[in-house]
Amino acid sequence: MAVFEYVATDSSNRKHKGVVSADTLSRARKDIRAKSLTPIEVKPVSGDEVQSDTAQTKNLKLSNRELVSMTRQLAVLVGSGTPVEESVASIGAGIKGTKAKSIMSSIRSGVIDGKPLSEAMQTTSKSFSQLYCAIVRAGEETGDLGTVLERLADHLESSQEIRRKVVTAMIYPIILALVTFSIVIAVLVFVIPRVVEQFESLGQSLPPLTQFMLNLSGFMQQYGLFLGLGLLTILIVQNRLNKIEKVKRVSDRFVLSLPLIGNLTRIVSAGHFSRTFGTLAISGSPVLDCLQTARETVTNLVFRDAIDDVIESVRDGGSLSTAMASTNIFPSLLVHMTQSGEASGKLGDLLAKSAKYLDAEFENTSKILIGLIEPAITVIMGGLVLLIILAIMLPILQLNTGAFL
Repeated sequence: MAVFEYVATDSSNRKHKGVVSADTLSRARKDIRAKSLTPIEVKPVSGDEVQSDTAQTKNLKLSNRELVSMTRQLAVLVGSGTPVEESVASIGAGIKGTKAKSIMSSIRSGVIDGKPLSEAMQTTSKSFSQLYCAIVRAGEETGDLGTVLERLADHLESSQEIRRKVVTAMIYPIILALVTFSIVIAVLVFVIPRVVEQFESLGQSLPPLTQFMLNLSGFMQQYGLFLGLGLLTILIVQNRLNKIEKVKRVSDRFVLSLPLIGNLTRIVSAGHFSRTFGTLAISGSPVLDCLQTARETVTNLVFRDAIDDVIESVRDGGSLSTAMASTNIFPSLLVHMTQSGEASGKLGDLLAKSAKYLDAEFENTSKILIGLIEPAITVIMGGLVLLIILAIMLPILQLNTGAFL
């Protein structure tokens, strides 16, 4: 059976584009007319071209905004009863950007070839994660794809929002620390030597603090570049080492043991887990499939190990909430909500609610952490500035009083 691409008009003379499968061209035209459309142009789609398009789009990726927008549109069209291939074709025709058009064209080609939408997405582009395709597959299996896609769009927006909050929470303290460090280095390297040399020209002995600052300034001038390169090398090596599973596991365990930061990491990981699990469970996926997919969204290896233990326990017939509680790593709120979900049969809904609670808790905890970091950096900067001022003032006082301090 061949696949034909068509352009047709309806009774209101509006143009429609789509695809239809038929044995012959005349049969394709007949099927188009059966949809109350008048065919204007009907042409076969080449299978070789489809394969080539799919290969070309494999490495293309939609932006987060494009992915959410596409998912929303697809949910509306499929939910209104429009066939999947026509929905994809309609979105591809209206979407902006050559990259996005190519991806949608390849997805449509896969659907035309008889693949389920989830499989066509998975083989077409890196834009569609394992989680994304698993949720779409669950919608196809339950026959409620439109509703599932709508939930998926909500999930994507929530994930983007929590990611934005994480970046926002991290970027301000980092910038503040870098600016503070840069100012202190600049004063040590450029200001201290110019001021102190005025006193040295008078043959005056320098106080110990001033001499220390002068020595530190000389060290920074002579070895500062090498020190910077050394720190950069350490960061690069640390990044490479974190790609080794054993090293990253040790690092992740250390992070979880830190006050506040460890709690923040646990909240973020639990939020990813509960949001993913809840979305899949609401879509109708089995518990084990929900656990396996949710595990992939967690980056902390210690947390992943805990999820592996939960999977093994559930596979052996154990309770999900009991298995989660036994790991001593999931927040008590999440364990309690899971237990209530198992008892009420609304596990997906309650875990989705848990994700919202965890997001709010993350926001509050991150505000507390930033609230502690800001004054700490201010105090450290104030102390350094005070030492620099004393290093400059002591020789002046010594010169005026004629006494050595």
